[in-house]
Amino acid sequence: MSLTITLATARRILAQLRHDHRTLGLLVGVPSLLMILLRYVFDTPGMFDRIGPLLLGLFPFVIMFVVASVGTLRERTGGTLERLMTTPLGKLDLLLGYALAFGLVACAQIAVVLTISLTWLGLDLAGSIGSLVLVSVLGALLGMALGLLASAFARTEFQAVQFMPAFVLPQVLLCGLITPRDRMAGWLEAISNVMPLSYAVDAMRRVSRETTFSGGLARDVLVITGCVLLALLLGAATLRRRTP
Repeated sequence: MSLTITLATARRILAQLRHDHRTLGLLVGVPSLLMILLRYVFDTPGMFDRIGPLLLGLFPFVIMFVVASVGTLRERTGGTLERLMTTPLGKLDLLLGYALAFGLVACAQIAVVLTISLTWLGLDLAGSIGSLVLVSVLGALLGMALGLLASAFARTEFQAVQFMPAFVLPQVLLCGLITPRDRMAGWLEAISNVMPLSYAVDAMRRVSRETTFSGGLARDVLVITGCVLLALLLGAATLRRRTP
C-alpha cells in the first residue's frame, strides 16, 4: 500500500466530483431539502427531535450508495479501472482512495445538513455533535462500501440503481426506523441483527437520547466499522483485470 498513490486516487475522484454539479447537488442539496420537508411533516412537538437524528444517519447511507455504485460502474465500463490495474496502483490503494474521497464529501454533506438542522430547523440533540458526525460519516462510508460492492454485479448504470431494492430497501425496512426491532417477528429481528444499517440507526438513537459516549454506542460504532472494512475487502475481490 502506498500513501502517495492513495492520496492521488482520492484527489482524482474529488476532481471528478467537483466538475459534476448534478452529483454535488444530489450529495449536499437533496439531504438538506429532505430534512427541511420532514421538519414540517413531523410538526408534532418533539417528533422531529426523535426522527431527525435517525434520518441524518439514513440519508448519507442511501445517497452514498447510489453515487458510489454508479460512479464505480462508470469507471469499470469506461475502462478506467482496467487501465489503472496496469499501473502500480494496488486494489487497497484504490479502495482507500475512494473511502478517503467519499469520506471527505460525507463530512461536507453532513456539515451542511447538520448546520441547517441545528439552527434553522431547531433540532434538539442530547448527545454530542462529535458523536453524531462520527456515526453519520460511518453510515456514509458504509453506503459507499456497499455501493462499490454492488457495482461489481451490474453491467449498466440502470442496473446499478436497480440494486437499491436488494442492498438498501430491506435494511431501511428492518433497521428499526419504522418499527422497533424488538417488536418485530422473531425471524425478522434475527435478519435485522445481521444488517449493518440497524446498528447505524441504533447508534443515532443513542446519540439523540444519551449525553455520554456509552458502551452500547461504542459497540455500534465498532460493528459499523467492521462492516465497512468487510464490504471493502469483498469489493477488492471483484477488482480484476479483464484482459491479460
